[in-house]
Amino acid sequence: MHYVKVKGILSSSNGMNLYRGCSHGCIYCDARSKCYHMEHDFEDIEVKENAIVLLENTLRRKRKKCMLGMGAMSDPYIPLETKIRNVRKALSLANQYGYGMSLLTKSNRILQDLDLLKAINEQTKCVVQMTLTTYDEDLCKKIEPNVSTTKERVEILKRLHEEGIPTVVWLCPILPFINDTEENIKGILQYCIEAKVYGIVCFGMGLTLREGNREYFYEQLDKLFPHMKEKYIKTYGMQYEIDSPNSLHLMKLFHQLCEENGIIHNNKKIFEYVTTFEMKQNHVQLSLFHEK
Repeated sequence: MHYVKVKGILSSSNGMNLYRGCSHGCIYCDARSKCYHMEHDFEDIEVKENAIVLLENTLRRKRKKCMLGMGAMSDPYIPLETKIRNVRKALSLANQYGYGMSLLTKSNRILQDLDLLKAINEQTKCVVQMTLTTYDEDLCKKIEPNVSTTKERVEILKRLHEEGIPTVVWLCPILPFINDTEENIKGILQYCIEAKVYGIVCFGMGLTLREGNREYFYEQLDKLFPHMKEKYIKTYGMQYEIDSPNSLHLMKLFHQLCEENGIIHNNKKIFEYVTTFEMKQNHVQLSLFHEK
């Protein structure tokens, strides 16, 4: 862990990364790619020490309320968050100033902030997004070694639904020759149905590999799946987009199961939902009362 001072905290799309780097150890992580110019070891977490001060100043000055986002590049609920609590501080500011929030994570640590998630969702909208990659718990522990297992994440999704907080699942990545099976897709979709998720984001059955994350991914394949690296190199060479040979069949199955069970499966529609700010009716009425 190391600290840095930054000049700004919100991106042009109102997203933020309070930390850079991650200790979850997912073997396929795109954030390891060199194109993101992370000049330190990926597991050496960069903490933006002035992030909360910058965030409060920004939210106070903003003329128009919006949805804020966390988790696009680094999971906000890495173990370090339990000690530093910058995510909780950011959620508290969002609630204080009346902003919506969207978080993407794989960790059950999000439940430590359930009170704030509920408070934000009562006045605006709070959407929790979770990545699910494999129905197989043993495989999950291999490819995502330091995070909550799939079953644990599904229990979180169910709990959030019970609390009235909308949820979205990211079905990715699907690793060719590893978890690109009909059984896996059906298993994940059944979990999503049980958890009553709003929507599932899926860009296809495969993954992306580029300089930085490709080398790490292949290193892990050598350790976990003997001879799999050679199969990838022979099949895909240095391609960026790695599509499963079963992609067409699995995508058809995915859309069919979503449609049958009332789960939104149009990426554009989901992103519009996640990024659209809305004030709950009772809070609109309360605001009008105070203005009078």
